[in-house]
Amino acid sequence: MNKAKIFQCPSCGAALDYYDGDDPTVRCPYCDASVIVPEELRDKEPAYSPYGPTPIQIKLPQPTPSKGCAKGCIRTTLIVGVTGLVLLGIAAAVLMMTGDPLAALSDLLNPPTFADVTLTFGSEGVGPGLFSDARHITVDGEGNIYVGEHSDGRVQVFDASGEFVSLWMLDAGTTLQGLAANRQGTVYVVQSGKISIHEGATGQLLGQVEYAEGRGFEDVVAAADGGLVAAWYRGNDDIVRFDAQGNAVLTMSEAISGQSGKSELATRVAVDGLGNIYALGAFNKGVFKFTPDGKFVTRFGGDGDNPGQFRAPHAIAVDGQGRVYVGDFKGIQVFDADGRYLDLIAVDGQALGIAFNDQNELFVIARHQVIKYTLQP
Repeated sequence: MNKAKIFQCPSCGAALDYYDGDDPTVRCPYCDASVIVPEELRDKEPAYSPYGPTPIQIKLPQPTPSKGCAKGCIRTTLIVGVTGLVLLGIAAAVLMMTGDPLAALSDLLNPPTFADVTLTFGSEGVGPGLFSDARHITVDGEGNIYVGEHSDGRVQVFDASGEFVSLWMLDAGTTLQGLAANRQGTVYVVQSGKISIHEGATGQLLGQVEYAEGRGFEDVVAAADGGLVAAWYRGNDDIVRFDAQGNAVLTMSEAISGQSGKSELATRVAVDGLGNIYALGAFNKGVFKFTPDGKFVTRFGGDGDNPGQFRAPHAIAVDGQGRVYVGDFKGIQVFDADGRYLDLIAVDGQALGIAFNDQNELFVIARHQVIKYTLQP
């Protein structure tokens, strides 16, 4: 079975699945709206040929005999030779500075990547260590990894090496909207607009985050100071900061729509080590940065296919150096703290959830697999 592609309902913000070959419209199971699948996700019909696939044709320079050259001598020899000399010349220049010609030539031919895959685990299934539709991931201070399924209520716990530790259940009749862990191993779960508090190892319910407005949360992230930052969606796209004792100490009303002038129905949040808050607006196709006391700083991103632009952003995290990572269909785009585009991390699948551990290693859940990346220094 082919893998589903995920996009968001423009009416209610729900995550919708589209499989290649399906109709160009899908019906949202939450608001019952008929939604047109974005063109970039649909199957492209190949041109028909009665003789099978058309082979790719590559035109090479034709042999051109030259004076004083044996028959069959071609200009490509000269071209390749000149190219090789240029590369060797560059490598020689780098050698004078580095003293390592092989490494210099290797870097020229194979530029270093921003992040390398150093661990993968999991596959499709419902047994321990397997995933059916996992979209949330978080890591505690001990390196334990928590992976939450979108709709069947499972939260699985793994150690730092990816070995299965335990499994605990949430309400299987309600989709999981947010998942976060603090350094002490307490896990916060967003379901039905509430934030519940659980013991990470066992899933034992410890309580609930109290808020005067009642239900309405859609995401949560643990802050370095022991508090929480949560996204609120009922009526307004608010962001609420809680202190380490669970008291609401800051409410940022209409955090995204107040800056963009456009409503926002799907907000994800992240916070850096200094307490700066980042809000990812899926409908606004942008990241909005705020100071710890809620003052707007900047906005970056935008709708499009160019580097630094988004088509369907759905996850955000900040690393130990303050760089911002946004999961999109094209992979994970990386920005500095001021919103300048830095790089793209390719992902095998869709980066539905992203998180960092204390060693600044990046963990990605791509529906059926967890991928760990080690960032290059």
